[in-house]
Amino acid sequence: METTSSYPDDARIGNNPEHGPLQVNYKEDGEEECTTTLDGTIDWQGRPAIRGKSGQWVAGIIILLNQGLANLAFFGVGVNLVLFLTRVLQQNNAEAANSVSKWTGTVYIFSLVGAFLSDSYWGRYKTCAIFQVIFVIGLVSLSLSSYLFLIRPRGCGDENTPCGSHSSLEIGLFYLSIYLVALGNGGYQPNIATFGADQFDEEDPKEGQSKVSFFSYFYLAMNLGSLFSNTVLGYFEDGGMWALGFWASAGSAFAGLVLFLLGTPRYRHFKPTGNPLSRFCQVLVAAVRKSKAEISSAEEGLYDLDSEECSMNGNRKILHTHGFKFLDKAAYITSRDIDNRKKGFLNSWNLCPITQVEEVKCILRLLPIWLCTIIYSVVFTQMASLFVEQGAAMKTTISNFRIPPSSMSSFDILSVALFIFIYRRVLDPLICRFKKKSSTGLTELQRMGVGLVIAILAMVSAGIVECYRLKYATNYCTHCEGSSSLSIFWQVPQYAFIGASEVFMYVGQLEFFNAQTPDGLKSFGSALCMTSMSLGNYVSSLLLTVVMKISTEDHIPGWVPGNLNKGHLDRFYFLLAGLTSIDLVVYMVCARWYKSIKLEGKFGGNTKEENYEV
Repeated sequence: METTSSYPDDARIGNNPEHGPLQVNYKEDGEEECTTTLDGTIDWQGRPAIRGKSGQWVAGIIILLNQGLANLAFFGVGVNLVLFLTRVLQQNNAEAANSVSKWTGTVYIFSLVGAFLSDSYWGRYKTCAIFQVIFVIGLVSLSLSSYLFLIRPRGCGDENTPCGSHSSLEIGLFYLSIYLVALGNGGYQPNIATFGADQFDEEDPKEGQSKVSFFSYFYLAMNLGSLFSNTVLGYFEDGGMWALGFWASAGSAFAGLVLFLLGTPRYRHFKPTGNPLSRFCQVLVAAVRKSKAEISSAEEGLYDLDSEECSMNGNRKILHTHGFKFLDKAAYITSRDIDNRKKGFLNSWNLCPITQVEEVKCILRLLPIWLCTIIYSVVFTQMASLFVEQGAAMKTTISNFRIPPSSMSSFDILSVALFIFIYRRVLDPLICRFKKKSSTGLTELQRMGVGLVIAILAMVSAGIVECYRLKYATNYCTHCEGSSSLSIFWQVPQYAFIGASEVFMYVGQLEFFNAQTPDGLKSFGSALCMTSMSLGNYVSSLLLTVVMKISTEDHIPGWVPGNLNKGHLDRFYFLLAGLTSIDLVVYMVCARWYKSIKLEGKFGGNTKEENYEV
């Protein structure tokens, strides 16, 4: 198709089941021929996106830099929050760890809000911009409240100088600020990952490979962005310069927002597809209404839209699968439906196309896998709470230089960077050589399973280190609250194991949920990753509360007391290792049961279906 006008009025981007994806070529006035993308993306003016003038790595790099700056800002608050609560707000260790877990969990709960608004109404670009503005406002408010009200007397909040008491209003302003930060970052995070993936046309083989690589680089950008927070900002905040650290975070978030807005003309966009909750409810209601209908095992009598109708709505057609057969009744055409169609009336609450039914099936199949990732998130969240408290109870000085306990997470970041390189450049090509049936390496599900195994090793390593720390603490100072003579660098293996597990678990999770969610629910797929982290934080808080209640007696302070030298943090770590081992077994069963989504029209009308072996 070719025209000399700016854009053809009747141009529709989609997939043709007979001839493959429809590609539109046209000539702008006085310019050479341009080619539009095949996946239905549009530019910032609502026109079909031109392949050479939009998206790809130019837009991708802008988004990666934006993510790095935003993560620097977020971890400038989050990485030392547990110490801020104990030193400035005078909370004890268990109370501070619980507060951090609840706050972090709330960050990820807000990701569902952002994903819903993005997929349904605003689109990913607008959602990212709005929530980044909220993020900046929260950081500025936190910086002001800390400087004006909380850091009193001046210079307090370091290891030796606790701050004074605060009024309820001052504490309330602090919590309002950090929960604005949670809202802004939570609503932004799932959409920026998916928005970055949108810049690569999945229907084009070359861009499709770039899209897969993008998720690894995205996670790397997240970790490199937090590296500055964990080292430089962590050092200043540990020394009591909290306001400086928070202002640096606010400046980084503002710079990221400006950079994101500057890339506006280059981005590719997908149109929002409407409220997914109503589509889900329509399928359930229609299936219940036809619960007594008997349908054959074949696909005869099931209603569906053709590929062209689906592509006009920005979605690819999802093929029928055998499973959750009760839901197929929502697509069964009865005599009443035939009469309604003859009258030009179609009741969406009585008859749904197969593609809509398969959307519900996709989410139902994903839920068991998603639930199995929650225990991993319980392990991961210890790095921001108990790992820091454990490090603070160890020897943190080299000569006269003090190492901030939170800066040890730098080894997690370095491990992430190293293992992303090792996996992409070494392990993946090596595995491809040994796999006879496939030209790809480990599947996403297999990588997530490897991540769980490494997480078990991380908890065992942390437990062993704590056993030795307690031994040295007992010999060094039986009843004092000071640090033991065991160096904080003994924590390096547990941080390195966590970093390695992230590469397999969280990068695999991002790729898996993005690939296995329908086109109209991509942000929801990314939000599933974040809500897994959210529930992991809440489960960690609940588990710690239960453990403390059970283990605390009259003369026994419990496993995680204010003075860790009198507790048994090692037992808590070993408990998490045991729970993760059980979770691994359940995960392997769920992964074998899982059936992947089948999309029509990829690369010339072929079916997209991946074989997930475990």
